[in-house]
This record gives sequence, structure tokens and C-alpha cells, in this order.
Amino acid sequence: MTLLLLLFAVVFLVLLITVVKLHPFISFLIVCIITGLVKGMAVTALMSSIQKGIGDVVGSLMIILCVGAMLGKLIADSGAANKIATGLIQLFGTKYIQWALVLTAFIVGIPLFYGVGFVLLVPLVITVAARYNLPAVYLGLPTLAALSVTHGFLPPHPSPVALAEQFNASIGLTLFYGVIIAIPTIIIAGPIFSVTLKKYTAKPLAIFSSATISEEQSPSMGASLMAAFLPVLLIGLDTIISLTQIEKNTATQIIHIIGDPSVAMLISFLISLYTLGIAQGKTIKNMMGPIGDSVKEVSSILLIIAGAGALKQILLDTGMSIELIKPLTNLSLHPLFLAWFIAAILRVSIGSATVAGLTTAGIVAPLIASSGVNPCLMVLATGAGSVFFSHVNDPGFWMFKEYFNLTVKETFKTWSTMETIVSVVGLAGVFVLNYFI
Repeated sequence: MTLLLLLFAVVFLVLLITVVKLHPFISFLIVCIITGLVKGMAVTALMSSIQKGIGDVVGSLMIILCVGAMLGKLIADSGAANKIATGLIQLFGTKYIQWALVLTAFIVGIPLFYGVGFVLLVPLVITVAARYNLPAVYLGLPTLAALSVTHGFLPPHPSPVALAEQFNASIGLTLFYGVIIAIPTIIIAGPIFSVTLKKYTAKPLAIFSSATISEEQSPSMGASLMAAFLPVLLIGLDTIISLTQIEKNTATQIIHIIGDPSVAMLISFLISLYTLGIAQGKTIKNMMGPIGDSVKEVSSILLIIAGAGALKQILLDTGMSIELIKPLTNLSLHPLFLAWFIAAILRVSIGSATVAGLTTAGIVAPLIASSGVNPCLMVLATGAGSVFFSHVNDPGFWMFKEYFNLTVKETFKTWSTMETIVSVVGLAGVFVLNYFI
């Protein structure tokens, strides 16, 4: 009965989002209320459960996601990403220009939200492709593979951070393991897969070419790299200190404070506000308008995360999570594969990687305690499943099609295939890591 109710809830959620076209947050709330009432919850208890679920997950993520959006906007508008790309192209040379763009996407993709990264990097790719007379898809898809991997696997992106919260996983360790998996995944889904892409020679629309920022207006390479990497360095340093179990002292306590993801993002933003803005002659007043608008980019994501948190709490408070463990474990599937598989099904059905990942977390989180599987790897397995086979119900599919001027069939053969490779190779990497840790 519990499994049937869960299946009904998931299918109903998919229908509300894809057919009725309701916002995912409203869809989550409707499903939560119906599920709670069917399980016999009193209305007051039901609403308290929803509010607790929303508060628990959003309260812990608000600073990371909002400040992260502001940092991403600052990096985009200051010309820091263009500076990194230009420097890497000069370093690698035209022969390895594809690798330069992939590395650019990986570096700037860590702090940038996916949508921001897409609209920032794709025009850059199109401009470079025209300059060197190379097929835009050949350069663009590997670049977006790197961006997709950072979006699906690496904190401080919304989905990995929210999944880490739901699975009670260390954000620092998740980032560390995620980078290990990300490197081979990007290489396989990017440069290796791209050898089949030179035949796609459609010319992108000129309107999508990147605007040029003068050298005088651009920050230095050091400032650009620091803005992109500082959150990772601060969080990573705290993780290393925690793993080495060094005796606690004043220095380690300071590192622990600045390595907290929320504090690391705030410190990185404040430093970057100076190095990428004030040091370039800009005023805080002029910068705050566009930076403040960047929070709009994350508001919808926060609502989706909030809805998923409410559903998770309903599953916990009704006892459904515990009841679901038995039939799921009876499937004789490894928890990591099960998390990937459920997320992949939801991704194909709904289109949203964030909704797919967080809905999956609410279902499989109880398996961590019973199976002993590493929660960081559960985050990565779920993240890998959540990017599986992007198609017509995913806005990213249409963005790629339009920017690169492809047919729907060509978009399936390029974009959808790349996303599937990222998902499958990511899962394989998770199992390899699971063998060693």
C-alpha cells in the first residue's frame, strides 16, 4: 500500500509539472497535502510537517545559494570568465583550444549557476569557433559537458548542496570525491565524445556571439582565478584538516570557521567584490543592482528545494520512509544504483535535474542507515542520475538547440547523448570510489 501511494504521488507530481504546467513548488505542496491526508495526518500536524521540512532544508542552504548567485553574477559581469578563457587559450594554443574551453568551463562552472554559466560560456564558444573557423558544436558540447558535471556533482551548486543536506553528507568530502569523478567524466563526455561531432557544421546565429570586454576593464588573471576557486579552497582546506584529525587549536578553529560553506561563500564574495569591482574602479552602489537581481535566478530553485524538503518530511512523519525500505531492499539493488536509477527515471519524466535529485533523496535517504553506504557517494550517484538523457521536457535541450542552430534530431544525437554519457560515467566513477572508501 505504501509503495503504491508513493508511486501515485510521484506520477501525480510528474503530471502536475509536465501536463498541467504548475510550478514545481505548488506541485510539491499539493502532493504533500494529498499524501498526508491519505495517510491519516491531522491538518495541523500536516501543515507543521510541511513547514518543518521547508525550514530545515531552506534554512541551511539560503546563505550558500544566494551568496553563490551573487558571486556568480560578479564573475560573469566583471569579465573574469572571459579573462580565464583568453589566458587558457593563449596557454594551450589553438591546437588544444577545446581543452582550454573545457578547463574554463570547469573553473568558472564551480561557482556559477548552470543557467548563468550557459549564457556566459556559449557566446564565448561561438565567438572562438568563428575566430578559428571550427565547428561550434565541436567546441561547445565538451564545454557544456564540463558545466553539466559541475552542476550535477559539485557543491556549491544547489542540487549537490541540497542532496548533501538531505543525506547528512559532508559538503567538503562530497566536493573532494566529486572532483575525482568529474575529471574522467568530463574527458569522456567532452573531448573524447567530441571526435564524432565535427560533422555538425551548422552556423550558430550571430546574435549569440560574445561581447568583448576591453583589457582595461578586465580584472587580472590572478583575481579572476581567485574569485572562481576561493570557495573551493576554503571548504577544501577545512575538509583536509578534519580528515587528518589534527589536534584542535586556535588555527584549526579559525580554519573550521572560514571553511564552513556559508562563511566560505561570504568571504569569497566580499573579497571578489573588491578585486573584481572596486579595484576596477566600480562603485558598490552601481554593482549592487545587477548583483541583487542575481538572486532572482536562484529564487525558483530555492522554492523547488523547499517543496522537496516538505515531501521528505511528510514521508518521514507518516512513517512511509521506513515502510519503503523493505520493498526497496528486496529489489536486491545496490543503494547507489537504486538512487541513480530513481533519479534517472524522474529526470526523464520531469526534465528538471533539481526536482529529480531532491525527490529521489526523500525516497532513498533511509537506505543510508540500513545499508551503511557512504552518504557522499549517495549524493554523487543521485546527482549523476539527475542529469540522465536530457530531452524535450528540459529547457537546456532547447537552449542548446537554438544557440547552436541544430535540428531536434541533431540535438538528440549531440546534447542528449552527452548528458547520458555524463550520467553513466558518473555512476561508474561512484562505484569505483565505493570500492576504495
